Amino acid sequence: MPATAPKLTLAAQARLAELGKQIRARRKALGVNATAAAEAAGMSRVTLHRIENGEPSVTMGAYLNAMLALGLTPALLDPATANKTAVEADHQGWIPARIRLADYPQLKLLAWQVQGTDELTPLEAFDIYERNARHLDSDALEPREQQLLDALRLALGGARRNV
Repeated sequence: MPATAPKLTLAAQARLAELGKQIRARRKALGVNATAAAEAAGMSRVTLHRIENGEPSVTMGAYLNAMLALGLTPALLDPATANKTAVEADHQGWIPARIRLADYPQLKLLAWQVQGTDELTPLEAFDIYERNARHLDSDALEPREQQLLDALRLALGGARRNV
């Protein structure tokens, strides 16, 4: 039976849920099923599921094992940058679970045909970058957008579809 969850602030709950989403997105981007990821991290599939749901009763050690098994690097934030959003923080190789078009100007320009959504999955964003590479203004890429593009290419480069 799972341990009783500690009481968390709303901000802590939101960050834990976001961490779980990032872990799940990384696992999916790598094409690893939950059972294999859980075995690599030395835990049960149920514990991995609870981590991906951002449950606070799971130990910090289990979260770290899951992250390391998926090639994610845990890092402490400098208090001066702790209030920045995850998109603004320097996350080398980090891919958000949902990519907001408003945060990435070149992606927004390339995704002119996308209607009714302000966010994309990493695979959708990668497909748009790759399909429209000839229209991408590399000189106008902001550093965080270049980091996102590099991370997408690293994680999903083998997922490129020939259409």
